[in-house]
Amino acid sequence: MQGGGIPVIAPELVRSAQAGDRDALITLLREIESHVYRTAYYILNNEQDALDASQEALLRIYTKINSYEEKALFKTWVQRIVTNICIDKFRRAKPTVSMDEHEMTFTADNDVEQEILTGYLAQDIREAIEKLPEHHRTVVVLRYLQDFSYHEIAESLNLPLNTVKSYLFRARHTLQSLLQDYQKGGVRG
Repeated sequence: MQGGGIPVIAPELVRSAQAGDRDALITLLREIESHVYRTAYYILNNEQDALDASQEALLRIYTKINSYEEKALFKTWVQRIVTNICIDKFRRAKPTVSMDEHEMTFTADNDVEQEILTGYLAQDIREAIEKLPEHHRTVVVLRYLQDFSYHEIAESLNLPLNTVKSYLFRARHTLQSLLQDYQKGGVRG
């Protein structure tokens, strides 16, 4: 596994879960749970919405495990489910931002100035990603936060490969504009 993406799941585990092995299904869901949540959080940018979406996705995976066919990678199939649920949630309600998500903890061992700058940068990146159009945000999350290849993104979202490349190009350009203060060595505030 690289970059926080869904781990490689043994095909035998998936087949056992599909054959009705309850322990295999529970193991499978536990292995993907944190990755499902992470994707939901980065797309929705709200802890409660991400928890709701990841629970819904895990339930859907649980009930639809028999519909998975080995034509696609398991992680691609899972990602498609999570992404579609998040897109539906995003369309139904505007995301909200919790103040708890932006709190910083200071300890004597940390460089306070660096922690503040890192916190601002992380918050600004999240806010910049949130400003992207929904389809651009989704491909950015899958590519840079879940470490999906262009082909895996195209398969997950049912998009042509060139569309994925175009969305990523436009999203990077937009993010570059939104984050230009950091590129010039500036600090917000």
